[in-house]
Formats: sequence, C-alpha cells, structure tokens
Amino acid sequence: MSTTQAPAIDMNKLNAFIGQFVTDLGAAVHTGMVVIGEKLGLYKALAGGAMSSAQLAAKTKTDERYLREWLASQAAGGYITYDEKTDKFSLSEEQAFTLATEDSPAYLPGAFELALGSLAAVPRIAESFRTGDGMGWHEHVDGVFHGCEKFFRPGYAANLVSSWIPALRDVKEKLEAGARVADVGCGKGASTLLMAKAFPKSQFFGFDYHDKSIEAARESARRNGVADRVTFDVSKAKEFPGRDYDFVAVFDCLHDMGDPIGAAAHVRQSLAKDGTWMIVEPFANDQLKDNLNPVGRVYYSFSTLLCTPCSRSQEVGLCLGAQAGETRIREVVTSAGFNRFRRATETPFNIVYEARP
Repeated sequence: MSTTQAPAIDMNKLNAFIGQFVTDLGAAVHTGMVVIGEKLGLYKALAGGAMSSAQLAAKTKTDERYLREWLASQAAGGYITYDEKTDKFSLSEEQAFTLATEDSPAYLPGAFELALGSLAAVPRIAESFRTGDGMGWHEHVDGVFHGCEKFFRPGYAANLVSSWIPALRDVKEKLEAGARVADVGCGKGASTLLMAKAFPKSQFFGFDYHDKSIEAARESARRNGVADRVTFDVSKAKEFPGRDYDFVAVFDCLHDMGDPIGAAAHVRQSLAKDGTWMIVEPFANDQLKDNLNPVGRVYYSFSTLLCTPCSRSQEVGLCLGAQAGETRIREVVTSAGFNRFRRATETPFNIVYEARP
C-alpha cells in the first residue's frame, strides 16, 4: 500500500492561476481577432464614430453576423467600447490611437500579425526541439515579414530621429551635413526610410539577405520619393559592400545572426575611421531573474519561434537570443575590434548601444 500523499493544493493559488490561464487563452485567440479587424478596416471605420453592427457591416462591406461576434469579442477584451443604451460600438481616443492610426507611435496591430505569423511555425519548431535544426527567417509565412515591419515601425518613428540618433556622439551633425549610411538587416526598409526623410543631405544603403523584403523596400523608397538617394540590395551582414561609412545601424537583428561576431567585424572594416555603429536590440537585463516580466515574456516567446531558430540555421549559430543583455552584446562587439562601447539610451522595449573603433 502506497504511503505517498497527494500534494496539498492551495485553492486560492489554483483559482488565481486558472484565472491567469483564462486571460492568456483569451489573448491567444484575440490575436486573430485583431488581425481580422486590421485587415478588413474595421477599427478605422469605428474611429469615425459610434455604429451598430449593421451600420459597421454596411460601411465595411462585411457580413453582419460575423461582425456581431467579432464586435462582442473586442468589447469583452476592452479593445472597443460598447454602449448598452444605444447598442452601438465605438473607439475611445486611446483605442483609436493604438488600433486605427497607422502613423501613431503606439500602433499595435502589427505586433499581433507578427505573433500570428510566428505561431504558424509551431509544428516545425516543436520538431526542432528534438533535432536542434534551425529555421531561416525567409522560411516563415508572409505575416511574419509584414507584421515585423508594422510592429517595429511605430517605435522607430517615435524614437529614432528624435532621441536615439541625438544620443550618439556627433552622428546627428554628420547626418545633417551629409553622410554615408548603411542600414544592415533593414528588412522592408522602415528604419532606412525614416532616416532618409529626416536627413535629406545623406545617402543611405539598406542591406538584407531576404530578397522579398528588399523588393518591398525598393518599392517603398519609390513611393516615398527618396529612391534617388536610398539604395536597397540583397546582402548578408558579413558581406555587405561599401567602405568608409560614417554611420552603420542594425535594428533588432544582431541577435538573429548566426555569426554576430563576424558581422560585427565586417561592420568594423566598413566604417570610416571616426565612424559610429548603432546597435538597437530588444530591452533586456543581464540576469534571467530580471527579465521575468511581461516584456521579457513577449521577447523570450518570439525568440523561441523566430530569433533562435534563425541563428541556428546559419553558420556558427551563436544563438544570442532576443534577451541577450548588455554584457553579452558588449562581448560580441569588443571581440570584433571595437574599443568603445556604451549604452546610449533606452525605451521600455529597446536598448540603443553605440560602438566606435
């Protein structure tokens, strides 16, 4: 007869954890709801004023019955506002700012598109846990690329020109006077174009190994009227062409690289003698215990699905992960020959480092 006793369950703790589960499960399926709302223009339509489900369906040419269910889910989640007296739905100023205004610095739908696209890789990543195989960035579904640009662009728009570049020594002045700039790992070019618009006397060169992203970046440059001084080319971080750059930037991608030390060494060779390298990385503390918070949860999850498999798919496969922290980034940068390295500034979501020869 077994003498092992069942563990003592604290019912208050159990109920609290189940409550957390319900919140998380709702958030998980809510991801798809936000992507639908953005794709069909539902948030933008609601930003125009309060509407019934029938009025919103007519305005957006959508099916009222589906829409009614969607509206209920959004109201339950606090993403739209429901007035039970009028039976109409609307967006508050804050909801509209984050869900319907694409040039807002706090535009959120891209994050959900990135999350939904990332989750499509779960079956393959689960198998990678057994095999250790990588998965290249280019192998993900298109939602990852579109969502990534939409996710990061608001933060760049809010901070890059106004605070990140001014936090670097002499860089803003060089860009205003006319400088040669490389944006390495530029993706679809959101960061490159923000800088190009702000500094019309400078020349910009964007590089990314993903050909479809470069095609989209070229189209964006044409659409924004800066194609005469912004060039986008397909190239890996360890191979991008050009020398004597006054300024090189990498945005949220150093940790994705298989050989970040090799990439850093190539950046070092490409810089002018008094050039500057700006490294923008996800916000992270050095110790795991200090990253066990909501922001850390987001980044560790994305790192499991996107960043670590991407690095593992390349040569070396160092797998820094999205929460590498300042000490680890410093080791990578200084081992590549940079003598000066410092944290220039930060936001709740990013840390900006400055490296100089």
